[in-house]
Amino acid sequence: MNTPVISLGLLLIAGVANANDEVVVIASGALPKVDLPTLQRLYTGRIVSVGQQAATPLNLSAGDPLRKRFLEGVLGQTEEQYTGYWLVRRYVGKGAPPQEFATVDEMLRQLASTPGAVAYVPVSKVPSGANIIYRAGGK
Repeated sequence: MNTPVISLGLLLIAGVANANDEVVVIASGALPKVDLPTLQRLYTGRIVSVGQQAATPLNLSAGDPLRKRFLEGVLGQTEEQYTGYWLVRRYVGKGAPPQEFATVDEMLRQLASTPGAVAYVPVSKVPSGANIIYRAGGK
């Protein structure tokens, strides 16, 4: 009868471990490493290329905990600020926000099939041989 409680406890511990996973930004192709200001400009639509190569940022859906960590830790914005920023930008004709995906796995599939795509993932989900262009902190 204690088994379900133990299993739930292990799931909660695993969730905490994943929440502490370092966030890294990976890219398809040979995009060069980027600094924080470049990454911020890419995810806010102020630039569309990195190192003279087209770059397409990918995003997780609003409400995703990893997206929240990325927005706060890398862009210095809350979900509300980021969404509001893109509402205004779209309204004045300055582009559209990055395409959104429901899961990291969906985003990774898109990354693999899109030249110049850029995505943030927990370090535990980085595919073998991935082109890591930015490390957002962590351990």
